[in-house]
Amino acid sequence: MESTVIAEFHNRRAAELAVEHIVQDCGVPGGDVFVQPAGAANTTGDRPAGADAKAAPMPKQGGMLESPIEASLGFHEDVPTRVADALKGVGAKHVRTN
Repeated sequence: MESTVIAEFHNRRAAELAVEHIVQDCGVPGGDVFVQPAGAANTTGDRPAGADAKAAPMPKQGGMLESPIEASLGFHEDVPTRVADALKGVGAKHVRTN
């Protein structure tokens, strides 16, 4: 049975670090993980990160900082709990399995 793990992160930086972690520590092929905005036009997440966090607050424009970033990956196993637990351990704010 195929299932999908979807994890939400506050920003793209956190999602990409989580992907790196599960690729290295859980053996998930990097090409099997997709990082995408949860909202239609948002590419940054719902909180600033890195240099953006140190800069003056930016006005909201074009969907910036309005929705989280999702990392998703598919499995041919019944319950991918190891990966879900790893994503939670590296800062996912929500993890769900479809």
